Amino acid sequence: MTPARLARGGTGPAAPVPRLVPRADASLPQRLAASAARTFPDDQGDPGGVLRWLAERAAAHAFTVRRTPLDALDGWSFSPEAGDLVHHTGGFFQITGLAAEVGEGAVRRWEQPVIRQPETGILGLLVKEFDGVPHFLLQAKMEPGNRNLVQLSPTVQATRSNYARLHRGSPVRYLEYFTGQAPGLVHTDVLQSEHGSWFHGKRNRNMLVETGDDVPAHDDFRWLTLGQIGQLLRSDNVVNMDTRTVLASLPVPHTVEPALHSDAELLSWLSSERTRRALSARRVPLSEVAGWRRGDGVIARPDGHYFRVVGVSVSAGSREVSGWSQPMLEPTGTGVVAFLLRHVEGVPHLLVRARVEAGFRDVVELGPTVQATPRNWERLPLAEQPPYLAAVRRAPRRRVRYRAVHSEEGGRFLNAESHYLFVAADESQWRRRPPDDFRWVTPAQLSLLAARGMQVNVQARTLLACLRSGAVPLDPA
Repeated sequence: MTPARLARGGTGPAAPVPRLVPRADASLPQRLAASAARTFPDDQGDPGGVLRWLAERAAAHAFTVRRTPLDALDGWSFSPEAGDLVHHTGGFFQITGLAAEVGEGAVRRWEQPVIRQPETGILGLLVKEFDGVPHFLLQAKMEPGNRNLVQLSPTVQATRSNYARLHRGSPVRYLEYFTGQAPGLVHTDVLQSEHGSWFHGKRNRNMLVETGDDVPAHDDFRWLTLGQIGQLLRSDNVVNMDTRTVLASLPVPHTVEPALHSDAELLSWLSSERTRRALSARRVPLSEVAGWRRGDGVIARPDGHYFRVVGVSVSAGSREVSGWSQPMLEPTGTGVVAFLLRHVEGVPHLLVRARVEAGFRDVVELGPTVQATPRNWERLPLAEQPPYLAAVRRAPRRRVRYRAVHSEEGGRFLNAESHYLFVAADESQWRRRPPDDFRWVTPAQLSLLAARGMQVNVQARTLLACLRSGAVPLDPA
C-alpha cells in the first residue's frame, strides 16, 4: 500500500480538508432587528390587508367543525384494556390518564385526562431576504380548535404522523427545507415543550431556516417581516401559538446589559427549583381517572372545572386531508397570562415564576408572573388564589402596556383562549420581595434561556414573541 493511501486511512477517496467556520452568524441579530423595524405603514385596523387576506383564504376553502360524541368518532375507539381513547393506526396521539403528585411542603395530588403524543413534530419558519430585510413565510392555516379557524401559522407545522403521511393525504408544503432535502442555513433548531398541564412530555422542534432560493409563495402563504408580525400580534386571534413559540426561540446575542441577577445566579436558582420540587407523574387508565366521568359523549368533571374531553368531525379544503375526526380538550374558562414589568435603572425586568406542570419532562420551566384560569379559582379565598392574579386583573388601564386574546394550540384544544398582558408593576409590587419561586429577569436573559429550549414554558414564550417582534412598548411610561 502506498504512503498516500495509508495517510487517507484506506483505499477510498480522501476526506475533505477540515475548515473552521464561525460558531454563529454574527450578523443575524442585527438583521432580525432590521426585520423588526420594518412595519406596515398602516398600523390601524388591518395592517397590510393581512386580516382581509386571511378572511379571503378562509372563504376560498370549505371549513366546518361539528361536535361529535367521543364514541362516534371515525377511526377512534376506547381501548378495551385501559379505556384510553386511541386512533386505529396507533399514531397521531391518544387520550390517557395521569396521576400526579407534587411535593412542595404540603403534598398536592390529582388525576386527570391528558394528551399523550410521544412523537416530535416540526414547527418551522422559512426566512429569506427581500431588499436586504429578512422576511418569514407564514401560512394561513385552518385548525379546528380556533374560534376563527384560520390563523397565521409557521411555514411548516406538522406532527411526524402528518409529514410521514400516515393519513395518506397530500405532502406538507415546504417540508424539504426542514428535513435536509433542500439546502439552507439553520439558525434555530431546538426542542420546546408544549402545554404541560394538558400534554404529557410533549415537545416539538422549533426551527428557523434561511434560504437564498427563489421560493414562490403558494396562495395560502405570505412573506412578512418580524415587525409586521408584531403589528398583527396586537390583534386578537391572528398569529397562532406555533408561530409565537418559534419567534420566541430566535437566537439572540449575549449582551452585557446589567440585571438584578447574574446569568449564573439565574441558572443556579432554576436548578435549585428543579431539585427541590418533587414531581411524580405516572400514566393510569383513562377509565380509572378519579374525579372525571364519561357521559353524554364527553369526559368531564361533575363540578365543570378545568376542561372536558370532547369530539369533533372536521372538513377542511386546504389541509393535507379533506376530512377527519378527533378528540380535543376544551377548557371551561378563558385564561389570564401576564408578565409584571418594571424598570431598574432604566433596564426593563419581567417577573418570572418557576412553574411545576405535570407534563414537563424536567419538572420546572420558567413561566409568566400569572398563568391561571380565574373561573377555576373564584371559589377559593383570595389568599389561596395564585399570587398576583388579582393585581393583574384589577390593574388600571394606564398600567397595561399590552393586551390581546390569543388562541392556544388549535390542533388539540377547542376554543382555548387566554388574555395575554404586560402590566407595569406598581411601587408596592416591586418594592416587596417576591415569593421564592419568582425572580425578576431581563428580556435578554429570558430570550437566552428560551433559545436553549425546554427552559421557558409555552405561555411565557408567547409573551416573549410579542417582545421580540416589537408588539410591546418597553419604554418607561
